[in-house]
Amino acid sequence: MPLEKYQYLSNVWRDGIFDNKVVFCTGGAGSICSAQVRALVHLGANACIIGRNVEKTENMAKDIATARNGAKVIGIGAVDVRNPEALTAAAERCVRELGSIDFVIAGAAGNFLAPMDQISANAMKSVIDIDVLGSWNTVKATLPALLESAKKHRTDGKTEPPNGTGGRIIFVSATLHYTGTPMQSHVSVAKAGVDAMAMAVAIEQGPKGINSNVIAPGPIADTEGVARLSKEDGRDRSMKGVPSGRYGTVKEIADATVYLFSDAGNYVNGEVLVVDGGQWHTSSLGGQWVYPDFLLSGETVSNVAGGKKSKL
Repeated sequence: MPLEKYQYLSNVWRDGIFDNKVVFCTGGAGSICSAQVRALVHLGANACIIGRNVEKTENMAKDIATARNGAKVIGIGAVDVRNPEALTAAAERCVRELGSIDFVIAGAAGNFLAPMDQISANAMKSVIDIDVLGSWNTVKATLPALLESAKKHRTDGKTEPPNGTGGRIIFVSATLHYTGTPMQSHVSVAKAGVDAMAMAVAIEQGPKGINSNVIAPGPIADTEGVARLSKEDGRDRSMKGVPSGRYGTVKEIADATVYLFSDAGNYVNGEVLVVDGGQWHTSSLGGQWVYPDFLLSGETVSNVAGGKKSKL
């Protein structure tokens, strides 16, 4: 349903800074990615969001479009980021119907909680394929359009760009692998790969005008990630491990996105922007599972939506 502006965007940004721009987002129906896209649409962009669930993706596209009168937001469901042909077709449709792809958010991801001795090879492969290969496929599918945008909207940092910014990509990662996180070995490996990919894109495509960066969210309140990966009765305790004293909001991830895609982010390339209230410095799962006792017990994670699935 339509949201109040301050639920997804701070008041510091000037309306219209993304006029005539187009954002392409995988995982766009998710709680964090939809807020990122909604903020960009509010500020003038049109959008194409990609997801696996047709109904959820199409409904979210309609909802995001309420952020600005006249906004065009396409929802393309039944697209698995592990399928390069499907992603390429989605990118081509985006350009055909909206005119360009100026910004890309690679946000599709997979996760569950389990120690490595309970993770099958198939489960490990699934997470790697969604996070790493999916991000790679997203880059490959959108790079031609991003390069075209970069040519049109290259900036020198001295004069205001007459046509705004373009040719930028953000990978949505995590902080799990910075110090190591129990029961997240699979995702830690995957997100480290995503971070490395973002740097490779910056180095290889930067000379052509592309800006490639990472946003690494910490625990964000009222999101699927927190619901799936933490116990409800342990969240108050885990918040004490966040130096800022609370979980973040989707608005704070959206604001970081606007910064990196805007004129303010012109000279930021190949970087990781951590938005976590300082949580990674105090580490891990916030004491909800006692370390190392839980791992030594051999128990399976329970009472969370993101516990290990037997089919994996």
